[in-house]
Amino acid sequence: MSKPFCRKCLLAETDLTEVYASVREMVDALPEWRKTSEAEYSRRLEICKSCDFLEEGTCGKCGCYVELRAARSEMNCPHEKHFW
Repeated sequence: MSKPFCRKCLLAETDLTEVYASVREMVDALPEWRKTSEAEYSRRLEICKSCDFLEEGTCGKCGCYVELRAARSEMNCPHEKHFW
């Protein structure tokens, strides 16, 4: 039985296996100089998980997959308060 989708979950925590695999491939394909550290990536995702705009692994402010945006060092949170 698959886990029902939780509005406050990340793609990795859902049953959207193909979508998550595609996003994971994009994250893995980023050059190392462009990636955030694992600690920073985790910190950013924890912030996203507490945001009211996270829905089905996407940001309601910009429409990105948060796991991809958080992995890129040059990106920031699109919220007006720029949480990261």
